[in-house]
Amino acid sequence: MQTTTSAFRLRHAPAALALLIALAGPRPALADAPVPLAIPAQSLASALNTLARQANLELSFPARLVAGLHAPAVHGTLTASEALDQLLAGSGLTAVVESGVATVRPAAPEVSTLQEVVVTASDQSVNALAPAYAGGQVATGVRLGVLGNTSNMKAPFSTTSYTAATIRDLEAGTIADAVNRDPSVRYTVLPGGNVDNLSIRGFPIWEGNSGEIAFDGIYGIAPNYRVRTEYVERIEVVKGPGALLFGMSPNGSVGGVINVAPKRASTDVSSLTGSVVSGGQWGTHADVGRRFGDEAQFGVRLNASYYNGDTAVDHQSTEGNVGALALDYEGTRFRATLDVLSQNERIDGTGRPIMPTAGLPMPEAPDGRRNVTQPWEWSRNREQATLLRTEFDVSPRLSVFANAGQSRAKVSRLYDSAPRITDAAGNTLATPTYARFDVERHTLDGGLRARFKTGAVQHAVTLQASRYEEDFHRALNPGQSVRSNLYDPILSPRQHVARPSFLPRIHDNRNTSFALVDTLSLLDERLQISAGLRRQRIESTNYNPLGTAAANTYDESVTTPALGIVVEPASGWIFYANYIEGLSKGDIAPPAALNYGEVLSPYKSKQYELGTKYDTGRYMLTASVFQIDKPSGGIHDGIYAANGEQRNRGLELYGYGEAMKGLRLLGGVTFLDAELTRSPTPALRGNRPIGVAKMQANLGAEWDVPAAPGLTLRADLIHTGHQYVNQANTLRIPSWTRLDLGVRYLTTVASRDLTLRATIQNVAGRDYWAGVTSWGAVSSGSPRTYLLSATMDF
Repeated sequence: MQTTTSAFRLRHAPAALALLIALAGPRPALADAPVPLAIPAQSLASALNTLARQANLELSFPARLVAGLHAPAVHGTLTASEALDQLLAGSGLTAVVESGVATVRPAAPEVSTLQEVVVTASDQSVNALAPAYAGGQVATGVRLGVLGNTSNMKAPFSTTSYTAATIRDLEAGTIADAVNRDPSVRYTVLPGGNVDNLSIRGFPIWEGNSGEIAFDGIYGIAPNYRVRTEYVERIEVVKGPGALLFGMSPNGSVGGVINVAPKRASTDVSSLTGSVVSGGQWGTHADVGRRFGDEAQFGVRLNASYYNGDTAVDHQSTEGNVGALALDYEGTRFRATLDVLSQNERIDGTGRPIMPTAGLPMPEAPDGRRNVTQPWEWSRNREQATLLRTEFDVSPRLSVFANAGQSRAKVSRLYDSAPRITDAAGNTLATPTYARFDVERHTLDGGLRARFKTGAVQHAVTLQASRYEEDFHRALNPGQSVRSNLYDPILSPRQHVARPSFLPRIHDNRNTSFALVDTLSLLDERLQISAGLRRQRIESTNYNPLGTAAANTYDESVTTPALGIVVEPASGWIFYANYIEGLSKGDIAPPAALNYGEVLSPYKSKQYELGTKYDTGRYMLTASVFQIDKPSGGIHDGIYAANGEQRNRGLELYGYGEAMKGLRLLGGVTFLDAELTRSPTPALRGNRPIGVAKMQANLGAEWDVPAAPGLTLRADLIHTGHQYVNQANTLRIPSWTRLDLGVRYLTTVASRDLTLRATIQNVAGRDYWAGVTSWGAVSSGSPRTYLLSATMDF
């Protein structure tokens, strides 16, 4: 195999070299012939992007130079120079043509400039973020891994990117609090738990020790158990398997990918926020960003926070701190970012999901304030991470990139894995366990991005190689079982469980992949086709901590393709379709199987999706139908094999934007038809999978009160249908609906902007089971909770 691969490389080396020389060669002269243009009024950055696409123009500008500027509508048959004059009128900027490239610069020659960023239909800059859409709650684009920075209307997937403004206005402490506003996403754990469990399109993406959230497009950097929002600029949700786009996720999730884009010093910022949560918890958060250098090429953004106090849940308190330093450099051709992150949290009286028992009826949900775990149980997470990203423009049409990062999570807990219900009265039995976890990750990737034409076809090609490593250590010491009750918790005497002194290695994972993707644009970008392959090698060793059996070694390779098509029949209206595969590490046959220790091949999940998007300029409407098939393993006739499959079919309707001046809407509905299409147990075939509701709906509205300038009212309605707790479909939790209300007031104090926010979550104080984990544990919903915050901008 190695010989064949080497021969392939040698045979194709001359062609590859010729391609690189062509890409790096002389740039074409600026085409200034009249062309038909239809550019709506929008931000100047977006207008310049639109001009670059419609006029097939090589155009560059300093990203910071145009921040906050707007451009008028430009229509008609114009030369590129004439269009630039109209777009830049009154902005204090001008366009200069040098070596065939149009560059936007300050009109006054003595004003220094930042680095020039090439902007085309496939801009890939490490610092590029799409501007906010009308209303400011959602961005106009997302990062699609190897496909790069893509506008929502050019993405062949269902995507949403929540802005920092939305996160602040929701007073969301973690990203789970924010993405729960998406009808295809659900957050299924009691507040005060030690991990945020999420699901997308009916599939879990973050349960246990997984680290499933991507940070700046890269796995292995974001905190392992929960991601705080203090340092987050965008929360990007890409629905469906993402094996090609981002590589195999650490836990093999297939419902979608959540990526967080960190805050950067794109503009000078200084703010201080104080907050209070019902129960007595208080917090403070400082956010400072500045640019330095003769051409403002250096940026520094620092976010630091501290919070402490009791929560709205009985005998529960949290204390934590966050420190995030984001550095960036933007030179003429070289760009780099460095993120350093520290996140620490201690929870006393840790909230835990509850395990129902087969043969007992599903109990009614308890008061959300009740805490069935003991006040002397606790959890402490300490997480640190570093990520360096670099980019260099060989030419306006060829860039190379290299990224490296590492993270470590050190966790200590005295907690119940999941209290089990023992009778119809809601009594529970649990075993407190002193647990220690140590997770260390390293990631490395690099490659090239190229833009070129073959006839009438514009290509955006990315070649990427990546490596992900994870080492997981764990030790458990159980204590004595304790009893409690869902409705009248029993406080037991404190237990002194011995701390594990030795931390054995449980497993190590090594994932290596190579990806090649090409986005072809035709017919003035009214037809766009993205096609690619990723070849992944998955190496894993599962160790026996007691040393009583040999370690299980796993080494498999698999190729995952993807195809996406976008067709624009009319301006502002597109149809899209995609086929993409997900990848999960194959199971190892458990001790109960006759083939104990046998390693199964990797599981390949498949998604088929067809959708449409309609952009009015003020409001975006999307609709999509999809099917995801995910295989699984099970024991039949004593043999463990890949003989199970879950199929989720769905319809998503979603919309956001400014319905009318001063009224912003965000929400939609998702219908899921989920089924166990294959199972080693014949009686389970055709049943509904655990934790998948038939319908999920959200509606969020913000209204700026005309009679009170600066005053905004907000309401969020969240609904989730009933969910089964077991595969036999004999236990289920009922549907639930929650209403949150908020108010925001912007005023000025001593010439400084002051924003006051207040939120009531679960206004009706309803008691409900919020969701079900993939292993059948249920969590009660949030009690009525009050949040207050004040932000002063300096």
